[in-house]
Amino acid sequence: MFTSVLMIEKPLTSEDVEFVTTLHGDENVSFVVLMQPRGDQADLLLRAIDDVAYGELKEAVKEGEEPEGEAAKAPAERALDNSLAALRAAGSEAVGQVVEDHPLDKLKAVVDKAGADEVIVLTAPHYVEEFFHRDWASRARHKVGVPVLKLFAHSE
Repeated sequence: MFTSVLMIEKPLTSEDVEFVTTLHGDENVSFVVLMQPRGDQADLLLRAIDDVAYGELKEAVKEGEEPEGEAAKAPAERALDNSLAALRAAGSEAVGQVVEDHPLDKLKAVVDKAGADEVIVLTAPHYVEEFFHRDWASRARHKVGVPVLKLFAHSE
């Protein structure tokens, strides 16, 4: 069985589930999902710039309204539970956890423990972070020792 570690920052949409579960054709895939709540990240300005670059001015204004710390944990757990249920409904094995601190350290540990074949980073585009190679996928490529695939999440 092929094992993918899937890093997400928001719940998977049905399009996301179909996309990641069909990447490897008919091969059975199991997923270890790591949910990183965006409210815990200290990149509020970068996210606002990304929103403006996409013409999503309303989203840029809302960036400071996202819950942080413990307040972000409950919505992240619900998002993770919904995403795991959707992956399982699509016929894949799926387990996961909310990542609270040091997501790339946790990613490396999970890849090693699961014997993962790849990492899939599924996020919204982040122009500024990607330009400077500070996005999760770019940083993970130097840390995990398996192929890292960067995919853009579908919006609702």
